[in-house]
Amino acid sequence: MIEKPIFEKMDEKIKRTEELALTEPENSEKSETIADLVRRMLQLLGEDPDRDGLRRTPERFEKALRFLTGGYHQDQEKVLNGAMFSVCYDQMVLVKDIEVYSMCEHHMLPFFGKCHVAYIPDKKVVGLSKIPRLVNMFARRLQIQERLTNQIATAIQQKISPLGVGVVIEARHMCMVMRGVEKQSSQTVTSAMLGSFRENMQTREEFLSLIRAK
Repeated sequence: MIEKPIFEKMDEKIKRTEELALTEPENSEKSETIADLVRRMLQLLGEDPDRDGLRRTPERFEKALRFLTGGYHQDQEKVLNGAMFSVCYDQMVLVKDIEVYSMCEHHMLPFFGKCHVAYIPDKKVVGLSKIPRLVNMFARRLQIQERLTNQIATAIQQKISPLGVGVVIEARHMCMVMRGVEKQSSQTVTSAMLGSFRENMQTREEFLSLIRAK
């Protein structure tokens, strides 16, 4: 059998590659950006994405959304790492009125309010600034308030193994205020109590009284 010249082999290889490119569907996800999708969404809403006020809106929206969901790219180990200290202190540590801004995963509308975090150390404490950072990390994801509350409490419990952890979040949800039942004054309160905060009523009451105090 006579072997084909090398250039003929190359031509056949190029032809096969071109045929595959024609038959295989394009992976649009690789090239399509969030801004492109927003531009299409504006058109579907009946808007003109090329008018002055909206011309740069898709890019601005993408930038804002990436910031508001930046928690997906953070890790609790890195957030808390290097801020553990051995201390002989066994009384309650409370960081209250931590501002929370998150996005409801059901409607992608904001909910915001305050978070109160307390724990009772068992030989170790965490740097105070790390607690708001941990709250921000979980809040900057598509969330529901109940899960957000549990995630904060569980992360602290797992990282420093305190005698107990208490977390309370008070928030207003735009999906209730701007749409649906449209109750502008409604507020949602969730709590997660672990260890001594769950088992000891006196500890739990102390925590709740401290967050109510002005």
